[in-house]
Amino acid sequence: MNDRPAEPEPEPRFRIRARHTESTLTVYQAYRPEIGDAAARTGRFPSTWSRERMTWIKPSFLWMMYRCGWGLKEGQETVLAVEISREGFEWALRRACLSHHVPELHGDRADWKWQLKRAPTRVQWDPERDLQLQPLPYRSLQLGLSGEAVRRYADEWIVAVTDVTPLAHEIHALVRDGDLDSAARLLPEERPYAAGDDVLAHLGV
Repeated sequence: MNDRPAEPEPEPRFRIRARHTESTLTVYQAYRPEIGDAAARTGRFPSTWSRERMTWIKPSFLWMMYRCGWGLKEGQETVLAVEISREGFEWALRRACLSHHVPELHGDRADWKWQLKRAPTRVQWDPERDLQLQPLPYRSLQLGLSGEAVRRYADEWIVAVTDVTPLAHEIHALVRDGDLDSAARLLPEERPYAAGDDVLAHLGV
């Protein structure tokens, strides 16, 4: 009789992993304190936050840590956990175009460029990161919002905004001390996010 535990299934190359509830999903962004502190205090982005520029939201906490250097990079000192409605998140996914050309999905490059130009959202799959911010063999979602999507994000989708900079610094200190087990226990729980084929098929998932 073989009592060896079953090997865990390999992580799919493309999968949305996020902290989520039945009605919301948490994404991460990092800003300079004048923006981030005001957003955390009021639950909304201040008037100085630009609605005219593309903004990228990331469901992966560790990818955000890689991007903002644990909240130590200039201009990214305040790390925000932004809880948004699942309805809004899926609205964005349905209207997204991949940020890179995939012939099987887009046809020729000119068609893809046309789709990318008119899409209010775009998806980029980047290597997920471990606690030491090294790349893993599977990918994490980044979602870029522009135009109508930025306005909907700021005005309709946001449920709550929390400053998680202290958490980022605490985990970073444990990683620097080599206590990866304690650091891992503090990470937000990110689970696979189930979305239907109608939401993800055009994104290569």
